[in-house]
Amino acid sequence: MNDYPNREHYTADDLVRIIAILRDPENGCPWDKVQTHQSIRMNFLEEAYEAVDAIDLDDPELMCEELGDVLMQVAFHACMEQESGRFTWADVCDGVCRKLIDRHPHIFGTETDAQSITDWDLLKNKEKGRSTLADDLESVPRAMPALMRAAKLQKRAARYDAAPAAIGAEDLTALAKELADAPKGSEQAEQAAGKLLFAVTDLTRRADIDPEQALQKENEDFCRGNTIDI
Repeated sequence: MNDYPNREHYTADDLVRIIAILRDPENGCPWDKVQTHQSIRMNFLEEAYEAVDAIDLDDPELMCEELGDVLMQVAFHACMEQESGRFTWADVCDGVCRKLIDRHPHIFGTETDAQSITDWDLLKNKEKGRSTLADDLESVPRAMPALMRAAKLQKRAARYDAAPAAIGAEDLTALAKELADAPKGSEQAEQAAGKLLFAVTDLTRRADIDPEQALQKENEDFCRGNTIDI
């Protein structure tokens, strides 16, 4: 049994120490000490979604709890990396602080730096060494929800005047017909569905609407409108 000190207020450093104790190969928790980045990958996503739900509910108590769960996930992954000797929790904190300072020269830099900031994405691409549209598109995380990722890809492409061609009602009708005419469950149907969803995403982006949020709201309206007893 580990006799960890009882404190009135615990800190982020305590969190890292507690996780290290749970991960101890000999005396740690049977579950915690065998986890890997891949085994808890989905946990990270689930905790992030739960935090977003708390934000949407504007529930401060729930938000505090869920943000803590997200922080725990960050510390857990950092602890695993420290065990392997690749980086530490301190490296994570140092890196994000340096990034915030470097990306805000108008706050932390000189007056000349402040006057030079016109494009945040350009600043980020310069920092990451991205020089082509392919580099920019490749940096969009594949783990993002597909609808959100499609909108981000299109937005980045638009900066290079390479966004998909604007579509109209007739184009949407043709894409919908292509899907309806394809054999159910076929690769042809899947491709047609992908084209239709990608086109609708671009249409909403051009209307300055976030397609992910728009669909989320429609999902909620659908749930509220279906109250049949089962």
